[in-house]
Amino acid sequence: MSEQLEPGVLMREISDLEGRIGELRQAAAMPEPDLRATLEAALVELELALAALRTMGTGRAGASGGTAAAEAERRVLRTVFQDAPVPLFLLDRDASVRRVNRQAATLLGTSPGYVSGKAFTVFCDLPTRAALRSQLAAVVRTGRRRRAEVRFLSRDKPVQAVVTLARVWIRGEPDPMVVAAATPAGGKLPAPEKPRPPEAEDEAVATVVHRMDVLATASELLLDEPVFNEQVAVRRCARLLAAELADWVLIDTVNMAAEPGGGGRAPDLRRQVVMGPGGERGEELAHLLENLDPAPGTLPQAVFTGRQGTLHPHVADLAMLGSLPDGSPVCGAIGATSVLSVPIDDGSHCLGAITITGSGEHGPFDLMDLGVVQRLGRYLGLVVRASRLYQRRAEVAASLQASLLPKVLPAIPGIEVDGRYLTATRGVEVGGDFYDVFETATGWGFVLGDVCGKGEEAAAVTATARHGVRLLSRWKSDPAEVLGMVNVALLSEDRFVTAVLAGMEVKDDGIRLTLSTAGHPPAIVIRQDGVIRTSAGGGVPLGLFDDFEPAVESIELNEGDTVFLHSDGVLDACDMMRERFGHERLMETLAAGATLPVRDLLLAVERTLLEFCDGDLSDDVSILALRVLPQTLN
Repeated sequence: MSEQLEPGVLMREISDLEGRIGELRQAAAMPEPDLRATLEAALVELELALAALRTMGTGRAGASGGTAAAEAERRVLRTVFQDAPVPLFLLDRDASVRRVNRQAATLLGTSPGYVSGKAFTVFCDLPTRAALRSQLAAVVRTGRRRRAEVRFLSRDKPVQAVVTLARVWIRGEPDPMVVAAATPAGGKLPAPEKPRPPEAEDEAVATVVHRMDVLATASELLLDEPVFNEQVAVRRCARLLAAELADWVLIDTVNMAAEPGGGGRAPDLRRQVVMGPGGERGEELAHLLENLDPAPGTLPQAVFTGRQGTLHPHVADLAMLGSLPDGSPVCGAIGATSVLSVPIDDGSHCLGAITITGSGEHGPFDLMDLGVVQRLGRYLGLVVRASRLYQRRAEVAASLQASLLPKVLPAIPGIEVDGRYLTATRGVEVGGDFYDVFETATGWGFVLGDVCGKGEEAAAVTATARHGVRLLSRWKSDPAEVLGMVNVALLSEDRFVTAVLAGMEVKDDGIRLTLSTAGHPPAIVIRQDGVIRTSAGGGVPLGLFDDFEPAVESIELNEGDTVFLHSDGVLDACDMMRERFGHERLMETLAAGATLPVRDLLLAVERTLLEFCDGDLSDDVSILALRVLPQTLN
């Protein structure tokens, strides 16, 4: 049967041809392409183009479907379609499924209603889709029957089959249609539906148990951290999904500065984590996807905006996840034939989207998979919210803590001085440690203290103690008298303070350091010749008693001598066996670094301390050191 190609029909043929050629190019560029099928399809397209050129200007040979053969074909189609012993698909001219019989639905592991209306090629694996579309177009155009090898994406696993394609004319239809008859590999046709055997029921139960295990594992992974960490939680979630459910996992989130609910335009999604199958090609694609934020119109963006999970068991639009920089669709590049995406929702706001893809090797995603990933998205949303609240509190605490410490220590002629502060790794409350260096009535003052407890109330006491010492030292030269006046100011507070205040004066015969200690760890003096001594220490903490009396001691300093002050967080740091760092380890560390510059000495103490406790500090740590330079006494 031939037909004249009128101008409108010819333009449609050319447009369809351009689309199919583009799909063939994409198929050839896919990982592990079926090049033979693609080549055969390209030859078919050349035949179609030649046929179109030859029919231009010719007359119509006959009416569509008017012959006795066509009428017989319609009768056969009506009588055998539903009860035929082979899977049959009735396709429109554009390869959309108009109807399937029971055997075809069984072959795909789904219902006839689900298949109808979808493109026939979405039920086939990606490498053969473009070639199959060309074969379908050839059947419609020429009327000659054709055979094609395909892999149907069935519910449990792909099914290799040979499909025979034949054109039919149906009365009342303006265009020809195609009947596709599928023969599974080995000639084994799907068995009629029977009651599920016990082993099938066991398999269904095992599937449900596996999904529950995934959720239980997710709960453990997300809540295992003693401190909520968004990056850790997101990566753990992606790793779990990639191991248990998906080939590829994409997790996108909104940044904290642009969370929804803050007014203005909707925040943008940013790609945070990509997990794939690995290998050289997988790593290359993962790198490309990491730098590909979800664009408007893509599935993750739509799920994020609508806050509604979406399931695509059979992917028809290969660009639903966007396109790579070279223009190729993401789904085609990663072999995604089944996709689902769910919001990361904390109950109040949508914070992002989780998207997973599968290649169909284990069947398409189903509603159970959607439900599991939706629940996981809710878990992750709660963890992300907690993490961001924790981080905000940590930032506020850090800002407040920074206000209690000097931004820059003053430069003192002839004296090398430096200080370090380490925040406790547990909790986000403001610590009570402080140190300061300032001018006094007769020279320079050095103070290091520790307020009992943490939090905003402790910070207020810290500010009172630090600034009280600094202010009073402007008029009072005796450190003991300064601490006595600060003690009076702190009696109304509910917290006590330990501190050591050192007043330094340059005398004709050298430098004298007067130490006044209020229940604080004693100062350590490192002499130039390496001898290390500990001051007497003692005294009563500030803010406890009216009859306050600190311990007082005077020390003469020579060239190269170093004075080291520290909080009890240094001594109380513990290792995994709960053994304290202690005074002796501190002395050994100071002895080993005695010849180092002051800053390097403090860094050595910090490094040794963190290695000892494996970075887990239960309390804040403050250290301060000053050294007499050689030219000071000249």
